[in-house]
Amino acid sequence: GAVAPGAHAARARPGPARSVGIVARMAPPLCLLTVHAHPDDESSKGAGTVAKYKAEGVRTVLVCCTGGEEGDILNPAMDKPEVRADLPAVRMAELAKAAEIIGYDHVELLGYRDSGMPDSEANRNPAAFANAPFDEAVDRLAAILRRERPQVVVTYPDEQQGYPHPDHLRVHDITQPAVERAADPAWKTDAGEPWQVAKVYYSVWSKKRTELVHQKFLELDLESPYSQEWFDRPWQDHRITTMIDIEGFAEVRFDALLAHATQIDPNSPFWFGLPREVAASIHPYDDYHLACSPLEPVPES
Repeated sequence: GAVAPGAHAARARPGPARSVGIVARMAPPLCLLTVHAHPDDESSKGAGTVAKYKAEGVRTVLVCCTGGEEGDILNPAMDKPEVRADLPAVRMAELAKAAEIIGYDHVELLGYRDSGMPDSEANRNPAAFANAPFDEAVDRLAAILRRERPQVVVTYPDEQQGYPHPDHLRVHDITQPAVERAADPAWKTDAGEPWQVAKVYYSVWSKKRTELVHQKFLELDLESPYSQEWFDRPWQDHRITTMIDIEGFAEVRFDALLAHATQIDPNSPFWFGLPREVAASIHPYDDYHLACSPLEPVPES
C-alpha cells in the first residue's frame, strides 16, 4: 500500500510567496482527502486547493465528521420555522451543494452529532462527536482511508487556541491515529488492504492573510470586521511550510460558502465585505503545515 510521497514542503520565507504542490509527483491514481468537523468547514478552509487539484485530475474526498446540528442560523432570510424544524436535513443538502461547487468527487459522513460550542448543553449529548468512543471514531476514519487510499490527508492542527471547538479538536485527535491504523497490517485484516498515507497536512488560517484583508478594508474606506482582538489571538504563521497557489480558484470559496445558506449571511462583511474580485486577489494562497510524511520525501517545485 505504500506510495512514493509527492514532495517535501518548502519552508515559507520572506519575499514573494513560492507555491508548491501538495500532491505533485505522486504515482497515480492520486487522491486528496480532507477531514472536516461540520458542513461549511470544507468551504471556509482549503476550498481553492481542492478545486485546483480536482481540475488537475486528482480524486478528491471529503470526510465530514458531524451533521452540524448545533449550528446557529446566521442568515436572517433562512430563519424560518420549517428550516429550524428540519435543520439537519437542510444542512446535509447545503453540504452536498457546496461539495459539488468545490469539486469533491465523494463525501463520506463519519456519522456523529455536532458537539456544540464549548460548555454548551450539546457537549453532554452522548451522540456528540466529542463523546464518541475514541477507538470507534479512529476505526471509522481508518476504514475510509483504506477504502479511498489517499496519498495526502488534510486535517486540523494540534494548536487551536484561537477556536477551540470540541469537534475541531476531535478531528485533530483522531486523524493521525487513523493514518497509522490504516497502514498497520495487523489492524482489521477484513477492512481492506493496508494503506500508507504519504503526507498529512494541517490547514492554517494565517495572520498575514487577515492583516492584508484588514488593510484592504481600510484602504477602500470600508469598516473592517477585524477588531484588535483578532490580532491579539494566537497565530501559527511560523509553522506554515506549504503555500498552494489558488489563483483562478480563489472565488470557489465564496460560491461554496453561499451554498451554506443557513450558516452564511450573504450580507456578512466578514465574508463578503470586499468586492469579490478584490478579496480573491488578496493572498491567493491556501496555507498549510506539513505535519507528517512517514515516507522519504522528494523536493517539491
